[in-house]
Amino acid sequence: MASIRPFVSIRPQRGKAASIAALPYDVYNREEATKEVEKNAESFLRIDRAETQFPISVDMYDDRVYQRAHDTLWNLVEDGTFIREDKKCYYIYELTMNGRVQTGIVACAAVDDYLNDTIKKHENTRAEKEVDRIRHVDACNAQTGPIFLAYRSNDIINRIVAQTKEQEAEYDFTSEDGIRHRVFVIREDANIEALEAAFAEIGSIYIADGHHRAASAVKVGLKRREAYPDCTGEEEFNYFLSVLFPDDQLMIMDYNRLIRDMNGYSFQGFYREIAKRFDVEEITGAEDVRPKERGSFSVYMEGHWLSCHIRPEDRRPDDPVADLDVSILQEKLLNPVLGIGDPKTDGRIDFVGGIRGMEELVRRCGEDCAVAFAMYPTSIEELFAVADAGLLMPPKSTWFEPKLRSGLFIHEI
Repeated sequence: MASIRPFVSIRPQRGKAASIAALPYDVYNREEATKEVEKNAESFLRIDRAETQFPISVDMYDDRVYQRAHDTLWNLVEDGTFIREDKKCYYIYELTMNGRVQTGIVACAAVDDYLNDTIKKHENTRAEKEVDRIRHVDACNAQTGPIFLAYRSNDIINRIVAQTKEQEAEYDFTSEDGIRHRVFVIREDANIEALEAAFAEIGSIYIADGHHRAASAVKVGLKRREAYPDCTGEEEFNYFLSVLFPDDQLMIMDYNRLIRDMNGYSFQGFYREIAKRFDVEEITGAEDVRPKERGSFSVYMEGHWLSCHIRPEDRRPDDPVADLDVSILQEKLLNPVLGIGDPKTDGRIDFVGGIRGMEELVRRCGEDCAVAFAMYPTSIEELFAVADAGLLMPPKSTWFEPKLRSGLFIHEI
């Protein structure tokens, strides 16, 4: 059973939330992050990516960078830019994108639940990608970026969320990308107890996004357990900052594939190879080129769009990974025809999130790629099925929008 508990949040003053809130640290490269901080000196990126406060000659993993992140954070707490809640609370974080609303509970999840697979994963992590966030969390003595978790919708939690959203929001702002963000505080003891009890009845929680952040937070917790062998398990380093969303409110967008060359095939030759393996027809006129349903994908090459459908005999309902559209595409076309053996390491393949639109696929095929594959989005049910089976999704299978902002909630450990 899941231990999802309230916490004493450090968070921005009301009037500062909009200017401080920033997209996750890993959305940007160094140059992009630096430009964001130059544009908005209050952006939380100056803490999450503290190398933005140094000249390019300073390595982004220099000890001074992590010390600067610590100093900047705690100076803002000291000067009152960030306030510390006076009790353990839950929070509601509502995001509205293109009229669609999703509402999560901000809380702390247990390191032990991650270790015993009550919190389920669908993606491997790489140790080298974890090191930076381990050092950041350890140096700051705080978790600054929440992990995006999902759970099967629960009537008790939904009722408390609906009641709380009738109150005045603590924060209410629209970010530059048009996403509306609202935050509410759940401080009533009865609601806090009811939420904790409701989550305790939920058998499985799922990491939707943020596998590396979660792994890093867990490793810092384990490191501190070693340093404090008499710890009770109640210490804050045994928990990590999360936002938990019900499954029926989440939207997974398509994660599309671009291949840099056609492995020696001409247009007609590659078309014939596609037609051997899938049902295919050309898309003409102004028809929407996005795939319309599971089992379909679109191909763009040399100015032409093709609509492709997976044949029933190629479905694998007994295997939740092999039955994914992205897996079937990889097994039947990308590997045997285009020679993409391992999409995790092959430099000839690139991935583009659906938020960039079909236009981005066309643009890239006019610049540095030869063929694009527009996928139908993986569903949250497919993600749950893979995680429940203890399996892993293929790389770049899911793209979640909208992204959670960092800097609205900080968990001191």
